[in-house]
Amino acid sequence: MKALILLSSLGVLSLLAEIFSFKKLLYPLVLLGLTVTFVLNIGEWNTNVTYFKMMTFDNFAVAFSSVIIVVAFLWFLMAEGFFKEESSQTDHYALILFALVGALLMVSYTNMTMLFLGIEILSIPMYILAGSKKDDLSSNEAAFKYLIMGAFATGFLLFGITLIYGSTGSFDLTEIQNAVSVPGKVPGIFYTGVLLMLVGMAFKVSAAPFHFWAPDVYQGAPTMMTAFMATIVKTAAMAAFLRLFDTTFVRVSGTWTEVLWVMAALTLLVGNITAVFQTSTKRMLAYSSVAHAGYMLLALISANVYSSPGILFYTLAYSIGSIATFCIVSVVVNARGDDGIHSFNGLAKTNPLLAGIMTIALLSLAGIPPTAGFFAKYYIFTSAFMAGNVGLVLIAIVASLIGVYYYFRIIIAMYFKEGKHEEVDVDMNHKILLIVIAFAIVALGIFPDVVVRLL
Repeated sequence: MKALILLSSLGVLSLLAEIFSFKKLLYPLVLLGLTVTFVLNIGEWNTNVTYFKMMTFDNFAVAFSSVIIVVAFLWFLMAEGFFKEESSQTDHYALILFALVGALLMVSYTNMTMLFLGIEILSIPMYILAGSKKDDLSSNEAAFKYLIMGAFATGFLLFGITLIYGSTGSFDLTEIQNAVSVPGKVPGIFYTGVLLMLVGMAFKVSAAPFHFWAPDVYQGAPTMMTAFMATIVKTAAMAAFLRLFDTTFVRVSGTWTEVLWVMAALTLLVGNITAVFQTSTKRMLAYSSVAHAGYMLLALISANVYSSPGILFYTLAYSIGSIATFCIVSVVVNARGDDGIHSFNGLAKTNPLLAGIMTIALLSLAGIPPTAGFFAKYYIFTSAFMAGNVGLVLIAIVASLIGVYYYFRIIIAMYFKEGKHEEVDVDMNHKILLIVIAFAIVALGIFPDVVVRLL
């Protein structure tokens, strides 16, 4: 709760920065605020405090909140140049910070009302930021599509919440779980509500067949906003998905497990296969993000002791790998004016450090040892295998092999293709950030238990 209050205060402070003329101090204040927020959040470990039966900061919420705050800190370090370029700096800071508030609500809610508020507080700033390049037609298109598809998803979610409330008489997760403890007494509309909520949450995590908004939005939005959506937004959405279906709806899992099984298989295959045919790096990473949602759905279906630790570690490993990847993509695009895979041709010769860190990040996203991504997939596959979903694990393994192919296209372009471009310059801040992330990817690959044992 302290983290939530501090982030909200930082958001309000950002709005006041324009009035009281301390915009230049805003960036270090935000970084300091996120550091303090992380410390305060960790201080609530093992407290399990519930606030007004609306939110609870148990270990689950603290762990996922910590991942979100750490990734947000790395994101701000990456996006420093983005804020400098924008005329309305304070508005951008405020929107990002309020989006983080929504993300924390989504991992700590115990009431359907707070779930809805968290999703909307997170989503509305994203709709605006996706279209923050006002003179760019593709950015405007991305914002429009994101808004329309987000509205549809919210409609499904609200209709599902309405049916669940009508059948149980409560928005509280614990009371809903108790109401469905006797399957024979559960009204039919409850199951319809669960499926509608499943559709709404599938939109938010960009799971197939509700993923069609993601490629256009990820490609059209500014690269920094794409990185935010692919990491923090996805982490919050998966945590909310897990809290709802792995606890409250677990007693009626027969209603949604088979549907989610098909959805996970489609997400894995559609995301990875479609990524193979992309020539735009951002669009390829968008389909890659869809595929990674499919891997996390494996753990959600399993509903066992490995689910929460598996998704926690996966979101952390995927997020830091994505931050490094999008940071390098942004640097290359700014230098060469194109986000095509051919833009990476010969990067290893002109900037070996950038190529080396990009290789580490891509290997992690592909799940190659000894990176964090390998153990992230290992825990997810173990969770699914222990639950008896052998067929789905085999599909995921095949999908991973396909993923290796398109990730290695960039690696091959960097090391084995000739480029006619000048050297790509990188700011010292970005160099330090990328080196730290590369070290973290390898360290988490060697010592994954540091994170997995938290839940």
